[in-house]
Amino acid sequence: MTLVQILAATFAGGVLSVFAAGALSLTVLSSWAPRLVSYAVGMLLGIAFLDLLPEAVEGLGAREALATCLGGMLAFFTLEKLSLWRHAHAEAEHGHARKPAGFMILVGDSLHNFVDGVLIAAAFLTESWLGWAVALGVIAHEIPHEVGAFMVLLDSGYSRRAALWFNALSGCAAVAGGVLGYLALAPGDPMIARVLAISGASFIYIAVADLIPGLHRHDRPGAAVMQGLLIAAGVAGAALLQLHS
Repeated sequence: MTLVQILAATFAGGVLSVFAAGALSLTVLSSWAPRLVSYAVGMLLGIAFLDLLPEAVEGLGAREALATCLGGMLAFFTLEKLSLWRHAHAEAEHGHARKPAGFMILVGDSLHNFVDGVLIAAAFLTESWLGWAVALGVIAHEIPHEVGAFMVLLDSGYSRRAALWFNALSGCAAVAGGVLGYLALAPGDPMIARVLAISGASFIYIAVADLIPGLHRHDRPGAAVMQGLLIAAGVAGAALLQLHS
């Protein structure tokens, strides 16, 4: 029964939250899609600095956690270089291609969702009620975060259908993490903290290297003010989620 509960909770936190975020993005927020890239920047940075990295520091210590984060950022730099090379070749052959930020957000989301699954499993292995409490916290965290990820995928050239299904596939990593956590990992395993640090590195890199330069192309004063407000809203959203987690 514990494994069944873990599967149900990780599916709700990793996959159903994606469809909820997609429905929200395509209805209430559809006309705001370009502006919400700014919101995604704030949410990604807020999650990385207020949630993922503090958890990694707690598990590994500051020096090792930050070194892992630095290594992750260098790895993502290399990965993006390879992706840009592939992007240039695809553009030469077909005349268009997706921006690498979309692929990067899927990689970061998959790592994050995998860790969420492991943490949900660890909570269920402690107490059933604690597992459901953690799962509800993940759902509350994931819906606003996935709205931002959905907007990044749309901005990167993915169709609405592709963005939804790729995000859902990324959410399945939570189920895989839950199963692995049930079979192999115990609460406090250092590997969880290391994956958190790498996931934080991916979110920081995406926000700083891929999304913020695009925002600087809109240099009208009104656009800059709106970007600043939406970035602040994203950071505030991440902070509120951390306070209530």
